[in-house]
Amino acid sequence: MPSLSMDREIFTYKGARRLFALTALLTVGQGICIIFQAIFLAGLVSGLFAGQSVSAIGSRALLFFAALVCRYFFVFLIKHFSYRFAERTSSDMRKKFLAKLFELGHGFIRGQGTGTLVTLTLEGTAQIRQYLELFIPKMAANGILPLMILAYVFVEDRLSALILLITMPVLIIFMILLGLAAQKKMNDRWASYRVLSNHFIDSLRGLATLRYLGLSKLHQKSIERVSDKYRVMTMGTLRLAFLSSFALDFFTMLSIAFVAVSLGLRLVDGHILLGPALTVLILAPEYFLPVRELGQDYHATLDGREAAHKLNALASREENDHTQGDLIPGTWSDHSVLAFEESSVDYRDGKQKKALDSINFSACGFEKIGIIGASGAGKSTLIDLIGGFLGAASGSIKINGRKADLTDAKWRRLITYIPQHPYLFSASLKENIAFYAPEATEQQITGAVRSAGLETLVSQFPKGLNEKIGAGGRQLSGGQEQRVALARAFLCDRPILLLDEPTAHLDIETEYELKEAMIRLFQGKLVFLATHRLHWMDQMDRIAVFKEGRLAEIGTQSELLQKDGSYRSLVRSQLEGIQ
Repeated sequence: MPSLSMDREIFTYKGARRLFALTALLTVGQGICIIFQAIFLAGLVSGLFAGQSVSAIGSRALLFFAALVCRYFFVFLIKHFSYRFAERTSSDMRKKFLAKLFELGHGFIRGQGTGTLVTLTLEGTAQIRQYLELFIPKMAANGILPLMILAYVFVEDRLSALILLITMPVLIIFMILLGLAAQKKMNDRWASYRVLSNHFIDSLRGLATLRYLGLSKLHQKSIERVSDKYRVMTMGTLRLAFLSSFALDFFTMLSIAFVAVSLGLRLVDGHILLGPALTVLILAPEYFLPVRELGQDYHATLDGREAAHKLNALASREENDHTQGDLIPGTWSDHSVLAFEESSVDYRDGKQKKALDSINFSACGFEKIGIIGASGAGKSTLIDLIGGFLGAASGSIKINGRKADLTDAKWRRLITYIPQHPYLFSASLKENIAFYAPEATEQQITGAVRSAGLETLVSQFPKGLNEKIGAGGRQLSGGQEQRVALARAFLCDRPILLLDEPTAHLDIETEYELKEAMIRLFQGKLVFLATHRLHWMDQMDRIAVFKEGRLAEIGTQSELLQKDGSYRSLVRSQLEGIQ
């Protein structure tokens, strides 16, 4: 069967080998019950055919039903233990995957596509659970039950055993061929599904913009085209699934028919008794049943197999390709230094131009550094690099003179990041504020609310801090969302603050209302503020001006104004725009 590497990988999961051993033991018990079930049923029928009384064959009927009950009790135990293993393993895989996503950051998410990752996390783990629940029991059943039945049939009737032995490899070879074709179909369908999920998420996010521009109806054709392509792929996979099911049933019935004809001819000639012949005939379908179930479940679990492969590949992905640096210090002090030496960032999207190209500068203690430049100059990329969301493609980054890896989780615990559009979870205002500090007390949360200037907003809510916001809750304005982000920052109180154009979407009046709270937040922190609005530069100790991915100049505001450089040109352009 295809994807054998993925199948073997199951045994690396915690508890998989123990489950296989337990399942194998229970399957042996199930096989014994199947054989006794056939013996007692054949004895019951042959007794009735011989004219025995009901009382004479009553014990055989009771034994048959006892074997039947025991058989399905073993089946119940196998399903129970398999479900527990699948539930626990799929949950652990989801947790590890989400933890890896948080480590890799939004740059990786943006590259993979939000729709793909959301689908993989939600639907993918459910499919993986089904795959794990079915695979180990089916594998044990295929390895044990046919051998047990074949061994018993060999004792009863060697010719029937020979027919069963010859037909099984033919059935397996046919399954392999169909499995290879199904795997190719699944690869194509998965690629189409990834495009569809990303397209759907992007469409939802941009729906308001499309309606504003009057393009929503034109975009409908694009959605129809992508959806139809996925529909065609899915129907092709279903056709193959139905074909394989038909082929399995056909070959199985043909094999059983050969056995039945052979038994019938010899029964007429008197070369075999009715009891053993019926026993073999009853066991023949049971011999092929595990293979048929595996073939049917193969298509049912193909999505889970593929999702598990994708999930493991992404979860085991390295955060970056560069050499890991020294250990990150656990604190940031007034004497700490962060230095970039010939550091470059390349998004590896096929373009020659680097997002950041050989930058050299350092930040000391609790400096306030403004990062300015035109759109696409590299401001946000630098923030991502400092925040550990991206790794440097070349050059080195040092902390206190020692080479460091900023993707280290220890470094991220020193950082508070405020983006242009802070995300509000579907939860209470208090839970949103305490997101980075869930252990915070009521008094600490109230202090953060006061520092961020949220008292007026909280007083307007009927439930106060317990008012639900985000999706399905009360909607906040852009300025109010930024105040929630500021309250988060005040509460967690980390020594390094990254702000990526936090007020770009706000009007100037709202921005000035927020400015006082933000300046208070800057105190006692190393601050990197990426912005287009130059009035913030009055509060900055130094200003870094970026142009086309390069650090054009850096210095204090007075130093840069005295030069006839990029910063002075930006100031002149903004003044001319106002006039």
